[in-house]
Amino acid sequence: MAQLDSDSKEEVSLKEDLKFYFMNPCEKFRARGQIPWKLGLQILKIVMVTTQLILFGLRNQLVVSFKEENTMAFKHLFLKNYSGVDEDDYSCSVYTQQDVYDSIFFTISQYQQLKNISLGTLGYEQDEDDLQGLQICKKQYRKGMTLSSNDTLHIDSAIETECVRLEPQELATKEISDLKNTSFFLFEFYRLIQVEISFKLKGIDLQTIHARELPDCYEFENTVTFDHKAHSGKMKIFFDTDADIEECKDWNISGSIQKNTPYALVFDGFVIVNCFASLILCTRSIILALKLQKRFVNFFLEKYKRHVCSADRLEFINWWYVLVIISDMMTIIGSIMKMEIKAKNLTNYDVCSIFLGTSTLLVWVGVIRYLGYFQTYNVLILTMQASLPRVLRFCCCAGMIYLGYTFCGWIVLGPYHEKFEDLNTVAECLFSLVNGDDMFATFAQIRKKSTLVWLFSRLYLYSFISLFIYMILSLFIALITDAYDTIKVNSCCEWLFSSKMPSYS
Repeated sequence: MAQLDSDSKEEVSLKEDLKFYFMNPCEKFRARGQIPWKLGLQILKIVMVTTQLILFGLRNQLVVSFKEENTMAFKHLFLKNYSGVDEDDYSCSVYTQQDVYDSIFFTISQYQQLKNISLGTLGYEQDEDDLQGLQICKKQYRKGMTLSSNDTLHIDSAIETECVRLEPQELATKEISDLKNTSFFLFEFYRLIQVEISFKLKGIDLQTIHARELPDCYEFENTVTFDHKAHSGKMKIFFDTDADIEECKDWNISGSIQKNTPYALVFDGFVIVNCFASLILCTRSIILALKLQKRFVNFFLEKYKRHVCSADRLEFINWWYVLVIISDMMTIIGSIMKMEIKAKNLTNYDVCSIFLGTSTLLVWVGVIRYLGYFQTYNVLILTMQASLPRVLRFCCCAGMIYLGYTFCGWIVLGPYHEKFEDLNTVAECLFSLVNGDDMFATFAQIRKKSTLVWLFSRLYLYSFISLFIYMILSLFIALITDAYDTIKVNSCCEWLFSSKMPSYS
């Protein structure tokens, strides 16, 4: 009898614990008066993380603006006759030998008199006590010979690279005309593959002072590339710049800028403490859930001699807590990096942006869980849960057709349409067509050099648009609509069965 009472008490205790575990925070508070600490922390975290992201975004916006404006300034400074608009993926192009020489020596001349013509806070990069100069490298075939009598060309396909470095001190005392007569600049254009001019500059971003921020020091690695690989009569000129933020040396800044920096660091510290507390509470909840799962499994095994299936075991794992833990870890890492950037000990904005942006996304997605406690707002979660397996299977099948069209369009239309020149561009173009974007331009831009390819392009585009918009996309929407209708019917049935029967007496 005592054994039965013990088993009964254990069963009742397990039932109560299970019932309490699957309650929402409001129900737990009403049942046992348990304060929903995690809910309060999540609400506070949403406000703090979003505020932190906005502050960092405004700061990052200044960085991006400074880099883009300097890139545009460099193109106007170092590229001869630059129009202000890039041609396709390259900056500009030249078509005569004289234009090639003029463009190269124009870049050298502009570098030589940079401090006299530039509007920015630019200077030559200095390595210890020496100024780093300008390096010019040319790549060409090792040997080449043309015979005009029978229009033959003999080329040794081995490539040789020759470089020359011009120091700022040397350029200051040497005329550009003297460089033109050197053997290095006597190009044999039928052998020439590429000429690359590379140089480093340093600059200071002073606009951050107006935002009460310490200024950043930049190192710009600039490269001007004259691409002659195709030997088609058109030499493309590429300009590329990589900007690295470095710690400025010998600070001497007065005013309120340095006084505001500790307040931002303190705020980031509060964000870290908040996320760390949330991380501990969510981890504790998962550990308690695993212990309860173990009790439940052992109870069924001992009393009913039955094993609990994996699906039922997974019901004990609250995946929202896992999402919160991931977002907390990313926020902590991103906040630490932000503090290091603020203190000028770290300069990697991109990695910090990824951590803070992704963590904020996960935090806001996590809000859906709390909206799900209200039946009116629970439709999205239930519909996604019901439709996700079928949608994934459907996307796998549709993806095979999509990849087939991608490869076909790339190989057939690539030579005749700029949107089909590489696989990545083809995939993006087809995805925009599925959404109904830029349809007429895609049809109109096909080059009519081949009637057969032109007819094929019409068949290709019409079949893709008809198949994906009118059939596949409609079926995709139908899957989600069907899941929504099922959820709506089930909700009505639950409401009917839970309602009291009306009294007719």
